[in-house]
Amino acid sequence: MSLAFQIVIAFIADLILGDPKNYPHPVKIIARLAYGMESFSRKLLSNLRIAGIVTAITVVATSFLVAWLVIQGLNQLHPWLGLTASIFFIYTTLSVRSLFDESRPVLQYLKETNIVKARESLSRIVGRDTASLKRNEIVRATVETVAESTVDGVIAPLFFAILGGAPLAIAYKAINTMDSLFGYKNEAYRDFGWAPARLDDLANWIPARLALPVIAVGAVFCGLSGRKSLAIAMRDGSKHPSPNSGLPEAAMAGALGVQLGGTSFYSGQLNEKPFIGDKLRELELSDITHSHKVMFTASLLGLAGLISIEIFF
Repeated sequence: MSLAFQIVIAFIADLILGDPKNYPHPVKIIARLAYGMESFSRKLLSNLRIAGIVTAITVVATSFLVAWLVIQGLNQLHPWLGLTASIFFIYTTLSVRSLFDESRPVLQYLKETNIVKARESLSRIVGRDTASLKRNEIVRATVETVAESTVDGVIAPLFFAILGGAPLAIAYKAINTMDSLFGYKNEAYRDFGWAPARLDDLANWIPARLALPVIAVGAVFCGLSGRKSLAIAMRDGSKHPSPNSGLPEAAMAGALGVQLGGTSFYSGQLNEKPFIGDKLRELELSDITHSHKVMFTASLLGLAGLISIEIFF
């Protein structure tokens, strides 16, 4: 079975199954490995930046190697077993359904005017402090998360799966997981998290830019403005402190005709991000729904585009 067909099946499986709880998800195993390596390297090396580099290299290499060995080993038993393992690994790197499932309760609680529950639900999908967020700030955080996750939860895993199959997709997931665990600019991780954060920036550089046209075209299919999506992405995408996160956020802001960015708090620390997009109107609950539609459509377009490249080139 071709790699393209494996990826399509994995994508469909993600749409149908999402992220079932209480099963041995590779990301959970990668996280345990990362924390174990953090503890080991911090004790072994006094230079925290070097400790972070050693941890990052070890976790990524191990993740790639284990996925490759599992697939090859099962393939020796029976080709269908190896094929199933490959599809499973690719499936676990995708987050289309889980992104929707995890952000949908925020919208539902806002519709019910249950601001407390909306904040609690939001806290499960964002790193910022949510305890005192107002309604429009909750909407903004949700839209920003959906936009950014369209890259690291969909476009990037598809991109690396096309390049190197399941092992490379898993290696990317290891990079992304370590950035989530260690990529903080606080006292504990400013030095140790430098390598995981920079590695994540490098891994997402191409996928973040590939996401711009698919988000713009996706916006058109959803009855929004593809032209404004691209225009705002080109104008404001580089304003974000991250070299990648601002691009999909700006594309989404342009498509919706809203302004994202601004003040947020992380672990009690003020974080001022530049405004992205034009404030043509205030954020509304419907913007979360529109962002979901754009995310789904862009994901399908990204799949079709990358699969076409794999088949014809």
